[in-house]
Amino acid sequence: MKYTELGATGMKVSQIGFGASSLGGVFHDFDENRGIDAVFAAIDAGVNFIDVSPYYGYYKAETVLGKALKDIPRDKFHLSTKVGRYGENGHNTWDYSKKCVTESVYESMERLHVDYIDIINVHDIEFQAALPGGLQKVADETLPALVDLKRKGVVKHVGCTDLQLENLKWIVEHTPEGTVESVLNFCHYCLNDDKLVDFLDFFEEHKVGVLNASPFSMGLLTQRGAPAWHPAPEELKQASREAVEYCDSIGYPIEKLAMQFSASNDSIASCIFSTTRPENLLKNIEYVNEPIDWEVVKHVQGIFGDQLRVSWKNT
Repeated sequence: MKYTELGATGMKVSQIGFGASSLGGVFHDFDENRGIDAVFAAIDAGVNFIDVSPYYGYYKAETVLGKALKDIPRDKFHLSTKVGRYGENGHNTWDYSKKCVTESVYESMERLHVDYIDIINVHDIEFQAALPGGLQKVADETLPALVDLKRKGVVKHVGCTDLQLENLKWIVEHTPEGTVESVLNFCHYCLNDDKLVDFLDFFEEHKVGVLNASPFSMGLLTQRGAPAWHPAPEELKQASREAVEYCDSIGYPIEKLAMQFSASNDSIASCIFSTTRPENLLKNIEYVNEPIDWEVVKHVQGIFGDQLRVSWKNT
């Protein structure tokens, strides 16, 4: 396993990160025991970065992950979770207030069976952009609340996540240098969308570490296909199906190519993907350790054509 320092945090994180969203049943139903075994398998394989959120499965992902973490030495993993986005019974809720995010951190630690969080992220800041106070509230209230917890040793580092790269850039520009130590972006460094590369120099200049999630573009780049709720436009879904068929025809699984591509950029500290199956995790680690065929990448991106870098609204 390759390890890279995340910005100026001093944390060396594994090239592959374990995304725990699947432990919340976000993509499909799963066997909880196998999900817990997947966490153990990740640690045994050298994966030392785990990302979760109270939003995933409406607290279920943190709860299931906590059942695994209580049996893993704390020095074996760096843990990232989030504040600001929640929900119950299928209804999303957002609260980026100082009071809520502070309480949220302590509640997450209880579910996760840990006494500190390595990275606390403001989750999907674009939703606050549409609420009273806009992104300025994240800069003026949410992030200072988390920095205060950092001073107390409750969290080690502070970051932000969002689908919209422009929002992540804005928040770095509108907060004191060093406030935002890392950013987590998703679906923008994968076979069908590499927009993240346009922002890497900016983040490096500000010593902000970069994490990339969802190498399979939330299921578009899989043989299983995107879930019914996927917000991508139909033209992109169709192009994705054609890319999957092409990779099948040459015996190069789309999952392998997608994983290799998303983990190939040295300016990105870790590529985070989610699974509840230990064998799937180990297979994807093997993929990354094999050389990528860039000619196949070029052909697949040609299949996407004018759908390259086509994104969607976060939901």
